[in-house]
Amino acid sequence: MPREIITLQIGQCGNQIGGEFWKQLCLEHGIEPTGQLRDDPTLTASGLPSHISTENNHSRMNDNTPKPIVDDRKDVFFYQSDDEHYMPRALLMDLEPRVVSKLMSGKYSQFFNPENSFIASDGGGAGNNWASGYRQGEQHHEQVLDMIDREADNSDSLEGFVLCHSIAGGTGSGMGSYLLESLNDYFPKKLVQTYSVFPNWDQSQSDVVVQPYNSILSLKRLTLNADAVVVLDNTALNRIAVDRLRLQNPTVDQLNSLVATIMAASTTTLRYPGYMNNDLIGLLASLIPTPRCHFLMTGYTPLVIPDAVNQASIRKTTVLDVMRRLTQPKNIMVSANTRPGSGCYISILNIIQGNDIDPTQIHKALQRIRERQLINFIPWGPASIQVALARSSPYVESRNKVSGFTLANHTSMAQLFERLLKQYDRIRKRNAFLENYRQEPMFQDNFDEFDDSRETVQSLVDEYKACERADYVDFGI
Repeated sequence: MPREIITLQIGQCGNQIGGEFWKQLCLEHGIEPTGQLRDDPTLTASGLPSHISTENNHSRMNDNTPKPIVDDRKDVFFYQSDDEHYMPRALLMDLEPRVVSKLMSGKYSQFFNPENSFIASDGGGAGNNWASGYRQGEQHHEQVLDMIDREADNSDSLEGFVLCHSIAGGTGSGMGSYLLESLNDYFPKKLVQTYSVFPNWDQSQSDVVVQPYNSILSLKRLTLNADAVVVLDNTALNRIAVDRLRLQNPTVDQLNSLVATIMAASTTTLRYPGYMNNDLIGLLASLIPTPRCHFLMTGYTPLVIPDAVNQASIRKTTVLDVMRRLTQPKNIMVSANTRPGSGCYISILNIIQGNDIDPTQIHKALQRIRERQLINFIPWGPASIQVALARSSPYVESRNKVSGFTLANHTSMAQLFERLLKQYDRIRKRNAFLENYRQEPMFQDNFDEFDDSRETVQSLVDEYKACERADYVDFGI
């Protein structure tokens, strides 16, 4: 029985990365932008067979041999409409119409369910104000929860929710925070995982002056109300695009394409199941030994951006090479130092993707990594890398034989939160830019919510640091 997952896309950023995510899933499952299934799983996204030339393409298509059956689980993320078209289990929400309207009227206009989009009637947005987004989330609570209820009832065995948003703006952070609290109240036994885009910490590149306020208020909810948070750090994504892919000025679309690759890779074992990690709880349980330390960093190799000109690429891949690259700090998509001597890994899951991988190669790679002491683990838990093998999609022609994705829980995540606390303290001690927050109901009387959120984030930093000590099991007792 499929364990269905409902995707909630909130705000401009959430809908942009969500749109790219669905494009990637459609490619990997052979689903056309209209929602129809492509007939032949040997066809690539371009419509040509991946292993034969254009000349004999015509005769191949006219062959009456039975079509191969693709062993995938589309039901986790898609369902079929009455006319057999595939539709995503996705809700598109925003307080201003631009991005959602673009998705609903673009190439994939027939793909999304029009009933599953919500745009606030006044269409004014949240003006990069967390408190405004939160208030409007509360105002439209009934309409949004009704949509979520309908999708949940449409599932046979709902496992949980995936929420895509950014934490620095207004809608993704404010309305996203309200939804996280609501999901905990209405669906207490369902998993809630988020893909949270963290802002660019470089002041010269930031276009939202109040992002430390919005981020700290969102981070409190991500700490208390989410079961797992996959951190997508804009600073690190920019660095990887420039340094690793040699893209001088990466565009928003190119960065979103990177994010979509990460999101699709993290769900590979759910959609092309093997013996292990084939449901969300199995995937997350071993990564998160204690409830509060649930912020995960990602890495992917070899990275390729479609249609990008002059990007650097890796020509030869082996299991050892891929697993070694996944442990390198320069491939980790969070701007934190994961080198030995700077914090330690709480847990690591590597998903190795390819169709002809010999398990003995994985054992050799693990042995080599252990011998060379490339990574440090916590002193109070098992010190091992978990590895899951995943099949490649038959619909997508890959340039490389082997690709790898890592989900890791590392104590250096505290560095990211400390950077945020420093920026927050800098503007909070001057009480700068607080006027717009004061106009919202939550902050009319006082700013206690800010202090409470700061305390929650500080305790999270303390817990991550305590994880590095052997006596962590007694922490907080």
